[in-house]
Amino acid sequence: MSDENEPQDQQPEELPLDAWHRGQGARMVSFAGYEMPIQYEGIVAEHNWTREHASLFDVSHMGQLSVTSPQDDPELAARELEKLLPGAIASLKPGKMRYSLLLSDSGGILDDLMVTNAGPHLSLVVNGARKWDDIAHLREHLPDDLTLTHYDDFALLALQGPDAGGVLEALVPGTGALTFMTGCLFEWEGQHLWVSRAGYTGEDGFEISLHAGAAEAFASALVADERVRPAGLGARDSLRLEAGLPLYGHDLDEDIDPVTADLVFALSKKRRETGGFLGHMAVAARLADEGAGTLARRRVGLLLDGRLPAREGAEVFSGDRMVGKVTSGGFSPTLGRPIAMAYVDVPHASEGAALECEVRGKRLPASVAPMPFVPHRYYRGS
Repeated sequence: MSDENEPQDQQPEELPLDAWHRGQGARMVSFAGYEMPIQYEGIVAEHNWTREHASLFDVSHMGQLSVTSPQDDPELAARELEKLLPGAIASLKPGKMRYSLLLSDSGGILDDLMVTNAGPHLSLVVNGARKWDDIAHLREHLPDDLTLTHYDDFALLALQGPDAGGVLEALVPGTGALTFMTGCLFEWEGQHLWVSRAGYTGEDGFEISLHAGAAEAFASALVADERVRPAGLGARDSLRLEAGLPLYGHDLDEDIDPVTADLVFALSKKRRETGGFLGHMAVAARLADEGAGTLARRRVGLLLDGRLPAREGAEVFSGDRMVGKVTSGGFSPTLGRPIAMAYVDVPHASEGAALECEVRGKRLPASVAPMPFVPHRYYRGS
C-alpha cells in the first residue's frame, strides 16, 4: 500500500511542547523514544487535581494515523481494517470511536488502539512505543489502493477531569456537546482541531489533535484557566491504574491474547462467531477454553493490605504455590492503599480470592478485586 510519510530511523526526539514543559517546571524523562514530562509539582498532587478539576497531559508521542479509501470504493478501508481488527469497523457511524486491538496470527496482542470514523478516512491512535511496528504491520497487510498517513507533524493533548467539559467549551464552543467516544472537527483561532471525548484516566475528558505549530498557544490558553494544571506521565499512570486500563508493554503484549487479558468486549459478538480477522482461530480457541472452564490465566485486579505497593514482576502466591505475576502496580492516591493488575491462574482469579504478593522479601495479603478500582466518570450525555 502507499504511505504518504515513510518512517525514518527513530532517535530520541523532543515533543512539540518540550520547551513549554520545561518552562512549566516539568521534570523530564525518556519514554517511548521521546523526552517527556513525568511530573511538575508532584505525582500525587497532579493525580488528585485531575480527579477534582482538570489536568492537561501531552500525549504527542502517540501515533496518529489515517487509512483512506480510493474515491471509487469509499468502504474499502473499513473492510480491510476488519481483516486486522476484531471489532466492527464498517458499522462505525461518522464521529464515533471504538477501542480495538491489532492481533497476530497466533492471537497475540500487537497493540491496542482507538479507531474513529473521521469522515473521509478512518483515524487510528496507536501507542507511541509501537507506532513504527504498527505502521509496518498495516503496510504489509493493507492493499496498495489504500493510503496510510502518519501525522507526525501533529500534537495530541489530553484534557482530563470533571472540569474538562466546561473549560474546553469556554475555549472551543460546541465541544461540550460531545459524548464519550465521539469526536468532531472544530476551529480555534484559525486552527483546525480534531476533538474526541475520550482519554486514559477514567475521568471525563478530551483528546485534542492539532498541528504541532499551534500546540504551545493552545496549551497556554488551556492552563490560563485556573481550573487546569499541567500533569505528567506519573499521574497519568496512577490514574489509568485506578481506572483498570491496561498499558501495552506491561499488561499487554504479543504473548497475551484478548480473552486472557479480559478484553473480550473489544471483540464484537458477531465477529467472534464469523471470524474473518487475523488471529481469529487462536482467539476462538481461547474463547472455547473460557466456555469450558479450561482457560489458564486471566488479568485481574488486586487490592493489597498495608502501604507497600507491589510493582511489575512481583510474584503472586496462594499458599506456597506461585499462581501469577503483577504486571502493573502502585499506591492508589484515591483509595489510600496499594493496587495492582496481575495475571493469575484462573482457579485463583475469582473476586475476593485471598492471595499474597511478595514485596521486598515479604508476603503481603492481597485479594482479587473487580476493576475499575475507582469508578469511571465518562460523560455519556445528560
